[in-house]
Amino acid sequence: MRDDRERLKDILEAVELIEKYVAKGRAAFEQDELIQIWFLRHLQIIGEASRALSTNIRETQPEVPWAKIIGMRNILVHNYFEIDLPVVWNAVERELPELKRQITSIIKELGEG
Repeated sequence: MRDDRERLKDILEAVELIEKYVAKGRAAFEQDELIQIWFLRHLQIIGEASRALSTNIRETQPEVPWAKIIGMRNILVHNYFEIDLPVVWNAVERELPELKRQITSIIKELGEG
């Protein structure tokens, strides 16, 4: 069974995989269905890993918008016909850098082990 540290690393890895294609810009995202699917898949992973974190981690790290992250995952998984690509791009461009910083900080707080 995966522990919190592994799930946090899953989140961080998914953010970094999305970052590879954010650098190509919004036009590439809007024009390339594979990039869109890449983003959606890794956002799902971020949401699923966040959902599976212990209550303790989520409660002791209230600055991370866990409910928003999990809510986005639920939309991506269950309401896929309602996915708004501009909202996805904005979340990736504006919110993922801060999430990366927060997750990196939490992993450091937990230490190696």
